[in-house]
Amino acid sequence: MIHKIILASQSPRRKQLLEWAEVPFDVVVKDTDEHFPPGLPAEEVAVYIARNKARAVQSSLPASSIVLAADTIVVLGESIIGKPVHREEAVSILLALSGEKHRVITGVVIRKGEEEIAFADITEVEFHTLSLEQIEYYVDQYKPYDKAGAYAIQEWIGVVGIKSITGDFYNVMGLPVSKVVKALERFGDEK
Repeated sequence: MIHKIILASQSPRRKQLLEWAEVPFDVVVKDTDEHFPPGLPAEEVAVYIARNKARAVQSSLPASSIVLAADTIVVLGESIIGKPVHREEAVSILLALSGEKHRVITGVVIRKGEEEIAFADITEVEFHTLSLEQIEYYVDQYKPYDKAGAYAIQEWIGVVGIKSITGDFYNVMGLPVSKVVKALERFGDEK
């Protein structure tokens, strides 16, 4: 039995995934700096940011609270691709991803008092070659400005544009939910 947790995220996709998994939760969010030390390996960046989110929220809660935080990044080659600021940047990001393989890394941190479970899940995604017309259509219709890599796999571009994925589909949505549930079960018997 998983006890009610605190989700340190406003992401509608993470909320939806936890609801699908029937994990009871409340949402508590605090503004958190998403910068990370230069030179940090990409696999560690998402966990670093998630840990900062978890600690920020945890500081205002009772020690018995279980806090779940996550951060998702997109990595093309060695470059971390964040959320686009405007239309031109979204189009540019998708042009770079077109016809290429990239990694989606979600860092997950679960904290209860001083106990912590932290891990990163990596999914490899390959896009078909996309036309400028397809990319502009997607950006104009779906406005992916709150999404790392300027896309959501569960939207139109994922349905028509993704050639293959290797790994957890839900990780690309923002949370490797089966791994999260297994980790939360470790806290389940504790009071």
